Amino acid sequence: MSKRILTGDRPTGKLHLGHYVGSLKNRLKLQDEYEVFILVADLHALTTNVDTSVIKQNIKDLILDQISVGIDPKKVTFCVQSGIPEAQELAIIFSMLVPKPRLERMPTLKDVMRDLKIENPSLGLLSYPVLMAADILMVKANLVPVGKDQISHVELTREIAQKFNSIYGEMFPLPEALIPEELGTLPGVDGKTKMSKSLGNAIFLSDNEKAVREKVAKMYTDPTRIHSTDPGDVKNNPVFIYLDAFGAQEDKLKIEDYKEKYKKGKIGDVEVKQYLTYVLDKFLNPIRERRARLEKEAGLVEKTLEEGTKKARSEAIDTLNKVKEAMKLI
Repeated sequence: MSKRILTGDRPTGKLHLGHYVGSLKNRLKLQDEYEVFILVADLHALTTNVDTSVIKQNIKDLILDQISVGIDPKKVTFCVQSGIPEAQELAIIFSMLVPKPRLERMPTLKDVMRDLKIENPSLGLLSYPVLMAADILMVKANLVPVGKDQISHVELTREIAQKFNSIYGEMFPLPEALIPEELGTLPGVDGKTKMSKSLGNAIFLSDNEKAVREKVAKMYTDPTRIHSTDPGDVKNNPVFIYLDAFGAQEDKLKIEDYKEKYKKGKIGDVEVKQYLTYVLDKFLNPIRERRARLEKEAGLVEKTLEEGTKKARSEAIDTLNKVKEAMKLI
C-alpha cells in the first residue's frame, strides 16, 4: 500500500509561477507515487484575514489552477477544511496535549506576526499549528511536503502524535517532512527574494500574453549594468533565473548562449526579456488552454470538492471514533 501524503494551500487568490516552482511541480510527481490529499485550508486563511467575501472565488481559482497544470482529481483527493468538522474536534483534543509556550515558540508564528505587524495574535493564529496537525493526522499521513520554513509544523505534529500514542496507545504514524531537492523559491519580478501576491510582484498562471509581456518588460535585472555593452550578472538576475526554471529542453543551448553574451556585454536586456516572454508563453499556453476548457465545465470544481471532501471526511470520522475509543470517551 502506497504511503499517504497531505499537503494544501490557503485560498488567498490565483496561483503564480512561484507556486509552480515551490509546490505544484512537485505535486505533479507525487500524484503518481503516493496517495495524495490536497487540502483547501479555508479555516487557516481566517487566521490572518477574517474577510470571507471572496473566499468562494479564491477556492475555485485554487482548484482550477492546480488542475490546469496537470494535477489530476482522479489521482489526488481535493478536500475543503471547513467541510470536515471532525478534524476541528481532533484539534480540540490535541490542543490539550500542547503547552501554550510551545506554540508561542513556533518560528512561523513569529514570522507572520512580524510581517503583518500583529502585536496580539488571535487564539486561532496561535493555535493553527494544532489544527494543521489534526489535518495531517486525520488521514494518518506518512509524509508532508513542506519548505524548510515549515518543518517546525511537522515537528509539532510528530510531538502530538507521539504524546497521544504514549498516553492512549499506538494510534498515529509519526509523519515526516518531505523536502524535495528541487523545491525552491522564485524571486518576484521586482527582484525581491520571493514572488508574492501581497507584494504585487507575481506572474500568475492565468495571466494572458499581454500581462506576461508587460510584467517581463518591467522586470528587475542587474542594477549595476548601465549600458547593454556592460558585463552583466546572470546568477542573481531574475530574468535568467526564470529562463532556467521554465525553459524547455530545446531552449537550454540558447539560454546558455544568452548567459555568455550577457556576461560579456554582447546582448541587451530588451532582447533577453523578449526571449523570456516567448519561453514563459510557451510554458503557460497549455495551462491557459486547459483552464479555458475547465471553466466551461459547469459544476466541475464543486463536484471535485464534494467528492474529495466526502472521502477525506470518512477518514476523519474513522480516526476520531478510534481516538475517542482509545480515550474511553465513547
